[in-house]
Amino acid sequence: MITNDLFLRACRGESVERVPVWYMRQAGRYDPDYRKIKEKYTLLEICKQPELAAEVTLMPIHKLGVDAAILYSDIMNPVASIGIDFDIVKDVGPVIHNPIRSASDIERLKPIDVEKDLSHVLDTIKILERELTVPLISFAGAPFTLASYLIEGRPSKSYIRTKALMYSDPNVWHNLMGKLADMAATYLRAHIQSGAKAVQLFDSWVGSLAPHDFKQFVLPHVESIFASLSDLDVPKIYFPGVSSGELLPHLTSLQSDVIGLDWRVSVSEGRRRTGGKFAVQGNLDPYVLTAPSEVIHEHARRILDEGMQEPGFIFNLGHGLFPEASLEKLKELTEFVHTYSENKISAGVTS
Repeated sequence: MITNDLFLRACRGESVERVPVWYMRQAGRYDPDYRKIKEKYTLLEICKQPELAAEVTLMPIHKLGVDAAILYSDIMNPVASIGIDFDIVKDVGPVIHNPIRSASDIERLKPIDVEKDLSHVLDTIKILERELTVPLISFAGAPFTLASYLIEGRPSKSYIRTKALMYSDPNVWHNLMGKLADMAATYLRAHIQSGAKAVQLFDSWVGSLAPHDFKQFVLPHVESIFASLSDLDVPKIYFPGVSSGELLPHLTSLQSDVIGLDWRVSVSEGRRRTGGKFAVQGNLDPYVLTAPSEVIHEHARRILDEGMQEPGFIFNLGHGLFPEASLEKLKELTEFVHTYSENKISAGVTS
């Protein structure tokens, strides 16, 4: 039973007693107990054991006191169901054994079968629905970010194969993006029906595109995902990843509730660029966590002061946590966000 709905209220732009906080990759390698589990199991092996995946999802709730849980999973999980053979390789990331290189490669992709191939993910969500007192966020990878892995065959800095396909054969490109959008929408719908209370679409690398190319080659497919989920009354978040500030003005057509910001754009500017249509989430540079506590608090205070100027703000990082992050500093930051924002809100000083 959810007893803390601050995150859900903030997503909807409702009043809150304090600013809710959660962290991308909050169930991860910064936690010594998680590292012990990873000595025995790979990420994908954990995901296939619902009780264990639920345990890992719950760890930051108990240790950090955050206001939302995010499902322990990986954006690559559903692509196995459509016919992609991959591994998650340590210090590399997703490595695709049958990368997409031609129209025929795209034609062989199957529709996703969540119940058959990913029932373990749904079982994890059902366990968490029983055990959590904060909302569960589930997630999927957005079409461009997934396509970049499937086409490149592994993480890339240049996205040369991805952009080559996009520019040279738009019809083939849109066919792939459409299939990935259908996969993401079907996958998230199943998560919501199994008990997820919010969903986030991760588009970690779409900031590598110029705004014109984003509008032409990506945005219609992101729009289709949120449009297909519009009948489901849960908050929906789009995180356009790092270096995506120039894309923000083009997101106003999305049927989502929240836009995630990276640290390169301030909260106030992010709201301005998105026309004030959405709640916003973000946007501390994760590596600020390497600094002394007073520096972390200074950065958090600035973000909170901007965020609290209008309803609809969730404190988070501008990207995911890194392995060297300090568990104690994260706990301290969470307490600071709660205490500072509660004092300001109770005093009626939010601008």
